[in-house]
Amino acid sequence: MDLKTSLGISASGLRAQSLRMRVIAENLANQDSVAEAPGGTPYRRRVASFAAAVDRANGGAGVKVRSIEADRSDFIRVYQPGHPAADGKGYVLKPNVNALVETADMKAAQHSYEANLNAIEAAKAMTMRTIDLLK
Repeated sequence: MDLKTSLGISASGLRAQSLRMRVIAENLANQDSVAEAPGGTPYRRRVASFAAAVDRANGGAGVKVRSIEADRSDFIRVYQPGHPAADGKGYVLKPNVNALVETADMKAAQHSYEANLNAIEAAKAMTMRTIDLLK
């Protein structure tokens, strides 16, 4: 595999993890959002999924975003009878966002991003050493 291919693979990983971090940040930003109307549905957590992308032209692979889907897990029900979004029984539906899960996902995405960045830096360093040897 040549350096250009390895840079392309790492760049696709950077793009994928960057998108993953944006989705996680959106989830965290909306963790306290509730429906505007009584009995309405609040913000639903979103999850990015990825797939391998093979480039047949240069024999490399990479990562592409397969989809960004809503998490179908149940909402959290909290008893708050005075809340404007409370249903007839006094329960408010809260988003299905768990801050601990999102924080762990964010940390994993950061580590993956850093690993791809380190791979790009290594390829860049090898290129510079090759140029120095050819002088």
